[in-house]
Amino acid sequence: MKAKYQRLLSAVLAAALLSAATACGGKDTPDESSSAAASGDAGVYFLNFKPEIAEVYQRVADAYREETGVSVTVNTAASGTYEQTLKSEIAKSEAPTIFQINGPVGYQSWKDYCANLENTSLYSHLTDKSLAVQGDGGIYGIPYVVEGYGIIYNNEILARYFALSDKSVSIASADEIRNFDTLRSVVEDMTAHKEELGIQGVFASTSLSAGNQWRWQTHTANLPLYYEFKEKGGDPLLTGLQADTIEFRYAENFRNIFDLYLENSTTPPGLLGGKSVADSMAEFALGQAAMVQNGNWAWSEISGVEGNVVKADDIRFLPIYTGLPDEEKQGLCVGTENYLAINAKVSPEKQKASADFLDWLFTSAKGKEFVSKELGFIAPFDTFTDAEKPADPLAREVLRWMEEDGVASVPWTFAAFPSEEFKNYFGDALLEYAQGAMDWDEVAGIVRSSWESERGQT
Repeated sequence: MKAKYQRLLSAVLAAALLSAATACGGKDTPDESSSAAASGDAGVYFLNFKPEIAEVYQRVADAYREETGVSVTVNTAASGTYEQTLKSEIAKSEAPTIFQINGPVGYQSWKDYCANLENTSLYSHLTDKSLAVQGDGGIYGIPYVVEGYGIIYNNEILARYFALSDKSVSIASADEIRNFDTLRSVVEDMTAHKEELGIQGVFASTSLSAGNQWRWQTHTANLPLYYEFKEKGGDPLLTGLQADTIEFRYAENFRNIFDLYLENSTTPPGLLGGKSVADSMAEFALGQAAMVQNGNWAWSEISGVEGNVVKADDIRFLPIYTGLPDEEKQGLCVGTENYLAINAKVSPEKQKASADFLDWLFTSAKGKEFVSKELGFIAPFDTFTDAEKPADPLAREVLRWMEEDGVASVPWTFAAFPSEEFKNYFGDALLEYAQGAMDWDEVAGIVRSSWESERGQT
């Protein structure tokens, strides 16, 4: 996973460098009420970002042409060359009608080519509209595949806890945990009853060995810094990318959850420097712990552990609560680097045809079958029935939280972190703190100073 986020940050910064290369132009909304011909000017040209699914997209195009008569050309950029390919293709007379941007930063590079998608059918079906790329009074990028992370828990163990006659909390299920105070009360009481519950600790090991700190210095850190950047106005990711310094205003909130992990773990804090993510996931899979922080990608690792006792029906997500204001409205941390855009500079007919194709892909029975079974996306649209959603239980949990009324996902903002070294400084400081060699004020100071020094290098 760590390598994945290095690639994400590299892509974000590469996109930002291309902003000077784009030309000015209008941004018309694709008119879904107009009629588009099935040939000629209404052809669709999709520039694909992912080489590993190029063959599937070609089958999608063939199925769409067979069903509607509209041709779809799929061109796939070679790995690591998407921005370069897009820059070349967008200047041609037969330019892509559908392309992909890397979130708000990608939009800044390509905004003159992004049509307003606010009135499209696809946007109307987006379950969490806060995830769309917004700017200049419209919607210019729609996420089509997402991942999410939070606190994974084994509901079988939680159910045993809530059935105890001498538990100290008044709530009856994990569904009632909606803030940090309640989470802390439950966790600390579970620790007091861990022998009865048959666990070694409530949380699996807080892995702090070298190369295994990303769950804390990247994922957990996303929360306090997202809220800090959000309060400054504008898009939090862009605010973070432009920030030469940070206040680390919510350092104590980070400490709240980190201390809860350390003090209620399977492993004493002083030994965590020898623990890996794999150790942590194995502890959870074997029923030695009731909770572990990770993302939906972890199910394959959990289910693949020899001796795994966690049933698919018992695995759930909780948001990472830290004591922030109004956190009852906080969902999982959800993000993507994959957003669909429609070329504002092609004809209205081609814009309409492109919007129709995307609508078919994510709303029709045939299109959704491709999405869930062959493309393997967690697609954030309300058009997918339970039977059509991914079989992976954690992927289903991400979608459940995204569809929860009154709850907003926390967007990924860690792509704004200034460097991998910043995260390493942060993670190393957390290890020293866990071992008792550094106090919390020193940790917070290192986070602030390393952000400033590393941002000066970018």
